[in-house]
Amino acid sequence: MNEFDSLFPMFWWILPLLVVAAIFKSAWFKGHFGEVLVNVSASLLLDKNNYHLIKNVTIPAWGGSSRIDHIIVSRFGIFVVETKNMKGWIFGDVNQKSWTQQLLKTSHAFQNPLHKNQKHTKTIEIVLGLEPEKLFSVVVFIGGGKFKTAMPENVTYSGGYIRHIKSKTQVLLTDQEVQEAIRQFSDGRLKPSIKTHSQHVKHVRSSMAAMSEPAPSSRQQVMTEVQQ
Repeated sequence: MNEFDSLFPMFWWILPLLVVAAIFKSAWFKGHFGEVLVNVSASLLLDKNNYHLIKNVTIPAWGGSSRIDHIIVSRFGIFVVETKNMKGWIFGDVNQKSWTQQLLKTSHAFQNPLHKNQKHTKTIEIVLGLEPEKLFSVVVFIGGGKFKTAMPENVTYSGGYIRHIKSKTQVLLTDQEVQEAIRQFSDGRLKPSIKTHSQHVKHVRSSMAAMSEPAPSSRQQVMTEVQQ
């Protein structure tokens, strides 16, 4: 028996821990965990008689597919919810194509979630044949990130998105329209699968490859103010 064979029984448990740690740090886990938190809060804090939660919807759109984290259907409109699990400082502007996440001395750009969700909302508008004022785009940040630039009311932290949804009290859809929307999402959605997810990721990557990333002037302005 060599030295490795004698040590392995003592430290075999380290390998599973490393695997679990890698999973927790992965983008897949962060995204999935964020979606779970949003699902749970919607289930607990929104009246199921008035709000109908539909999760993980992938529908054909724009020559590819559009994956939507959460759709909440109600008489007060249809809420299209995009989740972002991020730490650090978040810089962004409604009109910028990309926003910035600042972590200590490092930063990276990510697609403007409002623009991404706008495509989702437009897709649903076309699929259901609804007027645009009956659909609402909502972006939810979880994970401890902090906005360092002014955000519109539909970009919120985890607890804020429920308040934003409940703030819409005007009845916009009939009971029949609500049921029809739920039925169409069920009938028209692509079946959730590894293949569906892979095709969607491929489509997103090809779309983002053509996306320019202008300098985030708002981030630079705030950083200057902090340094002063």
